[in-house]
Amino acid sequence: MKRLFIALFCILSLPVFAQHTADTMTEASDSEAFKPGEMILHHIGDSHEWHWFSTDNDHFTTYLPIIAYQSGKGVEVFSSKHLAEGETYNGLKLEHEHLVAEDGSKVYDFSLTKNAFALLLSSVLMLILFISVGNGFKKRHGQAPRGLQSFFEPIIIFIRDEVAKKSIGPKYEKYMPYLLTVFFFIWFNNLLGLTPGAANLTGNIAVTFTLAAMTLLITLFSSNKNYWAHIFATPGVPKPLLIIMIPVELIGVIVKPFSLMVRLFANMTAGHIVTLSFISLIFIFRSLAISPASLAFGLFINILELLVAILQAYIFTLLTAMYIGGAVEEHHHDEADYQMEGDHVAPTAAH
Repeated sequence: MKRLFIALFCILSLPVFAQHTADTMTEASDSEAFKPGEMILHHIGDSHEWHWFSTDNDHFTTYLPIIAYQSGKGVEVFSSKHLAEGETYNGLKLEHEHLVAEDGSKVYDFSLTKNAFALLLSSVLMLILFISVGNGFKKRHGQAPRGLQSFFEPIIIFIRDEVAKKSIGPKYEKYMPYLLTVFFFIWFNNLLGLTPGAANLTGNIAVTFTLAAMTLLITLFSSNKNYWAHIFATPGVPKPLLIIMIPVELIGVIVKPFSLMVRLFANMTAGHIVTLSFISLIFIFRSLAISPASLAFGLFINILELLVAILQAYIFTLLTAMYIGGAVEEHHHDEADYQMEGDHVAPTAAH
């Protein structure tokens, strides 16, 4: 039943998404030649307004607040409606969604953009859901789960047993809140990004950078001397080679979270780009004959993105747990150590 619901959601949502895209394309074609690159970048990028859909007579748009600071002028707060369609307000205007001053002076933009608003919405949604799940655990302690609890409990147990315990070891418990938060935050926002008119939050490099930076900081602040010993005195490596190995190991400390950032950003952005590219074919060829094939391929990618959404959340969480596990792992004696200890004990026993 759940699979059927997901399939119906995709089938219903893609035409709405395609219609929204078609409205934008039609407007562009009325004034100039259709440019798929500009249209795609506009849809996957951030903006100071939230455009839902259009009709023949009107546009349904939520105008978000502009919060700007200029030296000598202080803080200005007003609606982004004043800057819509290239208009200027109080000496400010938007150029490719960047707030600039007409006189060329520096402007600090603290606006609540589409991605920032989506971040707040997803955070509130997660708080409501997991407070409800937490209350369910308290009320039904020791009993069979029901409702939302029955859906989320297997996922939470999976992250605990298959990710945290196996990757981190005995010290896994204090990292569980972060791992669960990262997993559900990425998964929820990946799914929300697939809904018509939604923001591509996990396709924003600033968001993935922040998540990766948090993983790096937790890893470094959790690390023990054994972790740093493997970096500055790699076991089994001749001392002259440490001149090469130490920089390589230090670069690896940064590269690991960097790969997390790029992987999540690239995978989620690519799905949106491919879907929009298939829809764009209708307007590039200017023929409705190609629309069935374009929508079919677009629907296939949209369904595939449902799998990618949870897969990317799992990969990010698993690699984060592995990096933390490597940082907190205690020193283990290798076979040579045990052999040396055995050689030392044997003569003692003979005496």
